[in-house]
Amino acid sequence: MIYIKDLMSGLDIFKALSSEIRIQILELLASNQALNLNEIASRLNLSNGAITMHIKKLEDSGLIEINTSVGKHGIQKMCYLNKDKLMVDLRSKDTENLYEVDIQIGHYSNYQVTPTCGLATKDSIIGDFDDPRYFADPQRIDAEILWLTEGFVEYRIPNYLKSNQTFREIQFCLELGSEAPGYDNNYPSDIYFYLNGVQLGYWTSPGDFGDTRGTFNPDWWPPHLNQYGMLKLIRINREGSFIDGCRISDVTLEQIGLDYKSELTFRLGVAEEAVNKRGMTIYGKHFGNYGQDLMARVLYEMKTEAREG
Repeated sequence: MIYIKDLMSGLDIFKALSSEIRIQILELLASNQALNLNEIASRLNLSNGAITMHIKKLEDSGLIEINTSVGKHGIQKMCYLNKDKLMVDLRSKDTENLYEVDIQIGHYSNYQVTPTCGLATKDSIIGDFDDPRYFADPQRIDAEILWLTEGFVEYRIPNYLKSNQTFREIQFCLELGSEAPGYDNNYPSDIYFYLNGVQLGYWTSPGDFGDTRGTFNPDWWPPHLNQYGMLKLIRINREGSFIDGCRISDVTLEQIGLDYKSELTFRLGVAEEAVNKRGMTIYGKHFGNYGQDLMARVLYEMKTEAREG
C-alpha cells in the first residue's frame, strides 16, 4: 500500500494519475502480474516511443517498478505494479506531530498458538513445524514470518508522549493472510485486532496466497508453502476504528482511555468467536510482497489547555 499522509507529498503520484493512458497502463498491470513495454504498447495500440514517456512518469512516481530481464528475444524491461493499494488521508494535519516504529514480526510480547503453526527467520525454520513450543524459543526474536490456526500474537508499542500531549490517531500497517496447509488462494479467515485488550473489529482475509512466489521470500523458502499476503492499514481515532479506510467498529481512542502513561499493546489473531477460523500468517521484511515489518504510527497533538495557557 502507498499511504499519502499529506497532499503535497503525493504530488508526483497525482500528476502520474492525471493521464487516461497511464490509468490504462495501471489497469493492465493490475490484471497481469507483469508486462513488457512491447506488450503494453500493443494492447493500447500505441507506439513504443509513446508508451516509454508514460512508463517513465509512472516509475518516477513509485506506482510501478521496472526490472530488466534477459529472454529469448534479448533484454526486456518488465513492468510491475509497485503496490496494490493507494490511500490518501485528506484530513491529515500537523504531520510533524507523529512518530513511527518498526517492530520485527518475532518481537511479540505474548502469544497463544494452535497448530498448524510455525515461524521462520530469513535463514531457516525455527524448530519444527506445528509445535507451539518454538514460539518461546529465544531465536523467535529474529522471526520474519509466523503462522497459526487459532490464537494470537501481541506486540508492545512504545508510548513516547509527554504529559502535555494527547493521542489523535494510532495506526498499524502489516502484511497478512490466512493459514492453510500448503496454500489455498480461496481460504477466508477472520483476523481480529485489539488495542489494550479492546476489540477493534476484524478483517476477513480472502486466502492463503501461493500462486506466485513472494517478492521478498528467501531462496530456500519452499514453493509449495504460502508466498505472500495483503498489506493492511488499521487505524483508530476519535471517530472509530478502520481498516484501509473502511469502518470496522465504532470503538474510539476515547473509549480506550489512553494517556501519556498508558502502555500500548496491539494484538491480532483468530478469535474463538470467528465465523471463518482459517488461521493467520504475518509476513515480515524478508517475506511476502512488501518488504516491511509491523509498522506502528502514533499521531498526537498538544492538549487544549496547554495550547490556551
